[in-house]
Amino acid sequence: MFRRSIDLPSRISLVAAIVCALLFPLSAEAAPPPYAELLIDPATGVVLHAQNPDLPTQPASLTKMMTLFLAFDSLDKGELALDQFIPVSRRAQNMSPSKLGLVAGTSIRVEDAILGLVTRSANDAAVVLAEAIGGTEEGFAEMMTMKARMIGMRNTTFLNASGLPNVRQKTTARDIATLSQALIKTHSRHYPYFSRSSFSYNGAVVHSHNRLMNRYDGMDGIKTGFVNASGFNLAATAVRDGRRLIAVVLGGSSSRERDNRVAALLDHGFGVKPLGRSVSTVAVAAVVPTVRATIKADAPRAEKAVAQSPKPTAKAAAKPAPAAKPGSWAIQVGSYKSHKAGQTGLATTEKVIPAHVKGAQGTVLKSRTGVFQARFTGMTKAAAEQACSRLESKGQDCMVVAPRG
Repeated sequence: MFRRSIDLPSRISLVAAIVCALLFPLSAEAAPPPYAELLIDPATGVVLHAQNPDLPTQPASLTKMMTLFLAFDSLDKGELALDQFIPVSRRAQNMSPSKLGLVAGTSIRVEDAILGLVTRSANDAAVVLAEAIGGTEEGFAEMMTMKARMIGMRNTTFLNASGLPNVRQKTTARDIATLSQALIKTHSRHYPYFSRSSFSYNGAVVHSHNRLMNRYDGMDGIKTGFVNASGFNLAATAVRDGRRLIAVVLGGSSSRERDNRVAALLDHGFGVKPLGRSVSTVAVAAVVPTVRATIKADAPRAEKAVAQSPKPTAKAAAKPAPAAKPGSWAIQVGSYKSHKAGQTGLATTEKVIPAHVKGAQGTVLKSRTGVFQARFTGMTKAAAEQACSRLESKGQDCMVVAPRG
């Protein structure tokens, strides 16, 4: 029998190819995130609508609902006070966006940290609260999971305080609805924080990520979230004619689709109109790969974009840093460790939304906490809001800054 010989390099290449094929099989397209939705009447406990309510997925920034639950517990026990200043660690400073831009060695008021979570979904503020309550974020995550079991969240495990990606951090639509109900019942005194659409911090107006709250009558919370593995999540609650409903959507293909579906669920529960079909898994599979490439609201992105972006052009670098005109609005596109990094952030933003910042003046300001804030000034309120909306749709952080005085 004839046996063909294979030289050593060829054997190595063949083995490598077989290993790669086994470890990294080719697929036509990435699997879509799990999709689930649930509508309940918390007063009666009746489930008004459900689709995959016990399907596990990553909670993304809905994780911060439990972070806030434990913060409210600490306030009620007297372990924390709203006006108390808590320290910012290096770990908190180095968190990925979204964040407030906190700097290690400084401190932040407990109430500002709470509002940072509610509105901005700030990952650095989440770590600051976690370390203040649990000593370490890991220890705090254990407290979170323990509290989850205590209130009836049977299929949830927390590994961090922010919701940043972790394959072992899991929840379900039913558990998120349980957490929503527990927040409202247990912490009715603190729950109004979730209805805040904005707050002022360090000279800037921080706006809420939950845009549905501005257009759905009676909605007063609760939280949005997104990571690649989960898709777009939202836990929402609204009150009409004295009746409260809780709606949860996990795995939406876009923030708009998720918001519209939550509105449809609530309309159904309040008897406004019949409920149409939910988003199909086919539709999700078709849209999510594009979303993954462009929007990573709760995942690392801004630092990477700044690090990989080209150096600012001479035109951008040469721009002066004039004071904003009286009554003018501005947008803040990032907080950086150096003036040079802030200029890079401005240059990157100009390339992303050139039409929206045309005519605005780029400036880098040093704040009282030592960070450098990159802003475009001299804008109208409408232009600033449109610019931020456009930036956030492309996965970049942005804050609208109201004029002083």
